[in-house]
Amino acid sequence: MDFPSHLKYTKEHEWISFEEGNATIGITDYAIEQLGDIVHIELPAVGTEFEAGDSFGTIESTKTVSDLYMPVGGKVTEVNDTITADLESLGEDPYDGGWLIRMEAETTKSPDLMDAKKYTAFIAEQEG
Repeated sequence: MDFPSHLKYTKEHEWISFEEGNATIGITDYAIEQLGDIVHIELPAVGTEFEAGDSFGTIESTKTVSDLYMPVGGKVTEVNDTITADLESLGEDPYDGGWLIRMEAETTKSPDLMDAKKYTAFIAEQEG
């Protein structure tokens, strides 16, 4: 499993990228693999504001329903409607076309965000 080095990761298995005060958020390939067949995803409306750590939606698989958590605070500016219409595309391309939301980020820093190396070690520790 490969985790792009330009992204940051959370312990809840979301990824985030920053560009000029804006952020793009998705879920990792690892999370998708753990969930199995995804049957539904619920994402917030454009304009919704969140604090870091807030649940911004849910993802449902044949195994479970999981919350999606906001890595940093901010306001949603775009939702990837392609993903909600074609859930299989999420597993095919989780890091480029598989983004979930875009937002105006309040910050690009968070002590809870990990680089790819730390995230890989975190997963290895969890699988122990």
